[in-house]
Amino acid sequence: MFVNMSSVVLKALFSSQTRVKLLSTFLLHPEQEYFIRELTRLLGEQINSIRRELENLRRIGLVKARHKNRKKYYKIDADFPLYADLRNIFAKEIQAESPVVANLKKLANVDLVLLAGMFTGTESKVDLLIVGTVKKEILEALLLQDASLKNVKYSIFSEADFLYRLSLKDRFILEILNDPRNLIVFNSMQKQIDEAKGKR
Repeated sequence: MFVNMSSVVLKALFSSQTRVKLLSTFLLHPEQEYFIRELTRLLGEQINSIRRELENLRRIGLVKARHKNRKKYYKIDADFPLYADLRNIFAKEIQAESPVVANLKKLANVDLVLLAGMFTGTESKVDLLIVGTVKKEILEALLLQDASLKNVKYSIFSEADFLYRLSLKDRFILEILNDPRNLIVFNSMQKQIDEAKGKR
């Protein structure tokens, strides 16, 4: 019975480009909530297409919705039976499970690891953003373990500096943090990020 249900769900999930963009956004940023016009701007799709696909995802139970401040917000439902499998599919496509990234997440005093640029196949000012007290020498030694990563562009911020810049709506920080194509592979500071953004 579960196999049949999964087959139906998978066929429904990957049948449109807009739906795939939405899946990528929700699955790779599971802590985030989005409203329709925000998704329209981020993904470059028509509002009617976004609205239709959101309803499809909500109907099968992958996305849940709630009303806040007169807006309807959508978020991934982590209790969905195929959530972990779907997230792995998207994450593996952009090297989220590479040994180097796994080692980065294990470093002491790391609060956030975000992949962009060469990791996600997109244009970006940096390929890797780290928040925490990580020494440049240690990070570079990790990157040198993989010859393909020797030219990685990276930025390291202390937690205090990152949150301060975010509270000031620093353009660089906001762009890389809000780009749905980027992947946050480790995040232990979502509450602080929300507070710095002014969310309640």
